[in-house]
Amino acid sequence: MAAHFGRRLRKGAATTAVAAAAVAALSASQAPGATIGDPGGRAAPDATSAPGESTDDPGATGNSPYYTDLPPLNSPNPAPSASTDPLTPGASEAGIPATVLDAYKKAEAALRESKPGCNLPWQLLAAIGKVESGQARGGRVDADGTTLSPIIGPQLDGNGFALIRDTDNGEYDGNSAYDNAVGPMQFIPSTWKWAGRDGNGDGRKDPNNIYDAALAAGHYLCRFGWDLSDRADLDKAILSYNPSRDYLNTVLSWLEYYRKGTHEIPDGTGTLPGGRSDDRTTSPSPSSPSSPSSPSSPSAPSTAPGTTPAAPGTSPKPSPSPDTPGGGSSSPGPKPPASSPGTPSTPPGTTQPPTAPPPSRPPTPTDTVDHLENAGTGRLTARAGDAFTERIRARAETGEGKAVAKVRIRFTVLGDTDTTFTGGESVTTVVTDSAGVAVAPALRAGEKTGDVTVRATVVGRIVPGLDYRATVTERTADTVVRTGDEALTCTPGGEFAHRVEVRATHDGAPAGKVAATATLITSADDPAVNDEGPYFKDDDGKAVRTLNGLETDEDGLLTLPQLYADDTTGTYLLRVTTAGGATLTVELTVAAAGTASPGPTSGS
Repeated sequence: MAAHFGRRLRKGAATTAVAAAAVAALSASQAPGATIGDPGGRAAPDATSAPGESTDDPGATGNSPYYTDLPPLNSPNPAPSASTDPLTPGASEAGIPATVLDAYKKAEAALRESKPGCNLPWQLLAAIGKVESGQARGGRVDADGTTLSPIIGPQLDGNGFALIRDTDNGEYDGNSAYDNAVGPMQFIPSTWKWAGRDGNGDGRKDPNNIYDAALAAGHYLCRFGWDLSDRADLDKAILSYNPSRDYLNTVLSWLEYYRKGTHEIPDGTGTLPGGRSDDRTTSPSPSSPSSPSSPSSPSAPSTAPGTTPAAPGTSPKPSPSPDTPGGGSSSPGPKPPASSPGTPSTPPGTTQPPTAPPPSRPPTPTDTVDHLENAGTGRLTARAGDAFTERIRARAETGEGKAVAKVRIRFTVLGDTDTTFTGGESVTTVVTDSAGVAVAPALRAGEKTGDVTVRATVVGRIVPGLDYRATVTERTADTVVRTGDEALTCTPGGEFAHRVEVRATHDGAPAGKVAATATLITSADDPAVNDEGPYFKDDDGKAVRTLNGLETDEDGLLTLPQLYADDTTGTYLLRVTTAGGATLTVELTVAAAGTASPGPTSGS
């Protein structure tokens, strides 16, 4: 980080001591434990854990490395003028490339419509975009928002990162052995498969398109019914993206910074962060003020953060690929010579002692899973619009039938259905408990009736999935009554003065969206359609005596169309029947003017 801070401070720092003091001040005032927006710098309370947070839950990014740079001390306002020095802290950091900024704001607008209770601020997307990819590598995107070259993180092979074996056959990351985080918001392929969205309307879901990635990130952060205006839910959402406390505090720092103000800059001109979460080497100690390698010296050669300067006489490692998040690369570059200058090499004829093979990596819990078993899930049935009372349970087992804890199980609702898990998502991931059991969130039935399949699979391991069948039945009513008691009378050839309105209920509660039919029947004992007497009209004005496809509203109310009478007189019956078998029979009277008519009767 020393070189990065040196670049920020070299205009105002005349000596290494000044630069070091500035670094200390910045670190102290913006330490990860500082409360955002608290001028007193009091320590923040421990963030609430995200659902399923554990060492086996890598979040959206697979625990890929991220940029650790913190915002500058000075306020981002006002926006810089054309003459502002681009190296001025705040002026450059507060600028967000135009296309990237537009993608964040469009995603916020879309989520405001689809999930208004989430209260997603676009500044949160900007904060995550800054930490994950430096705003798409400083805005290196085309007019449609697609990065000029793919942004691929290191392969997640368990060597310093999460272990996630290939899930996409290299479709997104070009790696058929392990997964890599992809795109400006750094989604791992298995997460993108269900979280991906088409944000720019081109018919594709591309993780390397900032519009698609920003919208996907918004939906990811808004699942489980989280309200991001609530600090506890905000913490949960960010931790679900990357279950790291340092990550949480870094994102919150940028969120608060962007909330204070930002401005649009041309694509491709954004500043690139320097520090990365997987930097493991120690930067060299600052040299004397007169040394040409001082970070405060404008002519000092820069050393990439996290790398060790090459020894004199050796060839330095090539610079990291510019399209790898954090400046890293998924494949190592050539190594420098094994011996340092001045160190004698092995004398000729001397045999080097054999090098011990590196120790093998112990298997993870995921490696030991052989199959999944149903952990006692009962019958899954619910009416349309209702929550299923039974929840899906899957148990991870070894080949010997032993339970495997701390394994991520993904539950996916398959097929053309609007049934989802609580929160509106069709995919959810749950970590198995000490008994090896993962319990999925409750299912909520949609409006489409019929059978629904939910598949459980092991994340990071190829074993047969386990399918569960859930059945969605139609909405029903057990009672239907008239809402009024007016006599329903009419003169021959006229129209009835009052329209028939009914209310349907189920277990005493309004039965909304329940299907119903209305038929003018021959008699109470003969439900055949009457061919004379009162009638409805179709769109062409022709008489019809049966209405299908009726439906109660949200309050269980149904108002029938206008009724008319032909030239015959007498007493007639109208029967209303709802899904579930509830019926109501209403008496209609057609009589000449001045003729007394009996009051209405009804029956169930």
